[in-house]
Amino acid sequence: MAWIYLLVAAALAALGFYAGRARAYKFRADGAAVHSLPGYHGYYVALAIIIPMAALFILWSVVEPKLLETQALNALPQAFQPVDELARATRLREIQNVAAGQTFSEIAPEVRAVGEGYAHSLLLSHWAKLVVGIALGFLGYLWAMRRLTPLFRARNTVEKIVKIVLLSCSIVAVITTLGIVFSVLFETMRFFARSPWWDFLFGLHWSPQTAMRADQVGSSGAFGAVPLFVGTTLIMFIAMLVAAPIGLFSAIYMAEYASPRVRSIAKPVLEVLAGVPTVVFGFFAALTVAPVIRRLGESAGIDVASESALAAGLVMGVMIIPFVSSLSDDVINAVPQSLRDGSYGMGATKSETIKKVVLPAALPGIVSAMMLAVSRAVGETMIVVMAAGLAANLTFNPLEAVTTVTVQIKTLLTGDQEFDSAKTLSAFALGFVLFFFTLAMNYVALQVVRRYREQYD
Repeated sequence: MAWIYLLVAAALAALGFYAGRARAYKFRADGAAVHSLPGYHGYYVALAIIIPMAALFILWSVVEPKLLETQALNALPQAFQPVDELARATRLREIQNVAAGQTFSEIAPEVRAVGEGYAHSLLLSHWAKLVVGIALGFLGYLWAMRRLTPLFRARNTVEKIVKIVLLSCSIVAVITTLGIVFSVLFETMRFFARSPWWDFLFGLHWSPQTAMRADQVGSSGAFGAVPLFVGTTLIMFIAMLVAAPIGLFSAIYMAEYASPRVRSIAKPVLEVLAGVPTVVFGFFAALTVAPVIRRLGESAGIDVASESALAAGLVMGVMIIPFVSSLSDDVINAVPQSLRDGSYGMGATKSETIKKVVLPAALPGIVSAMMLAVSRAVGETMIVVMAAGLAANLTFNPLEAVTTVTVQIKTLLTGDQEFDSAKTLSAFALGFVLFFFTLAMNYVALQVVRRYREQYD
């Protein structure tokens, strides 16, 4: 029913737009001086319809589930009343399954009756929302049409409403970001209350497995995250050794040397890599690259692990080549042609112009592309899981198995976990450290951009 409501709201807004614009054209036909263009009158009427309908939709969608779920649970007989949150969730799932037509024989007749009543109430609620929404849209239409006059400042009003909408979106984005940061921060503080932060940041042994009971072996766990930081850095470094030169050199070729025909073919083909799912890269690393590296190592008498940081880093570097190449290509093309012409006028060759003029001028954008690639490499999970393994080894040897911060976060929060244990809380601490690492990289990139942008503006 939600899509029906949205379609009706869009249709009413479209009708309001044409009605408001027709009213403005009528003012012009009568010889009156109209302050705003007819389109702004139409937009004003459309906004007067869509805003109250959208507000009702959001408010109803928030309140409706809670009210109907509470009503359904209260309608259950006393013998079927849930005693805790788990029982409540289970009972609600049964009621919702009955309402959706997914009936099972083990569902009690009393619960089935409540589920049928829940479905009826849900249907009535949807129709009531649609009727009330249409009524609000109609009232908004009447109110807006009454305000339309030849001297009505429709353009100013519409632009003010648009500014308010844009400001609201910005506030939502900021609040969402703050909510994410503080939610991770609070869980991290809970973890540090159980495990000292210096052991976490400087400890050399990572073994987060804790026992369910105090009398079991390994009930304390070890949360030294240095092996994770080393593994993340090692794989990221290998990936950037592959992606940075190949991506940058391909961008220079496509921007400065390639013909339009070659560029029209090479650039889309290169960017196809950005659309390949990371799990496909993981399969490629595990089934093709890792065995090749192991066989090459054995032929040279070198012991290579079946899951190595080198295999994961090489494939990850291939994956992030399009990020470096595409962004660097756009930045190089944005360098003013006058800088190139001035260099050629001074007698510089094409290669000298690229090295001495184009690349220094494009350096802020290239640095931003590199930082984005680093962030992409640090945040990758599937390739590391499939090609580098889960072993938290403290080693700088790329031929051994390592793991990363993101892989451990995925492992710690997968499956049925107790979120009040140090094991799961450590995942939030890892996420918080990763957040500050990304923030530091963005700060470095911003400083480079500011410094060189002043030089070339």
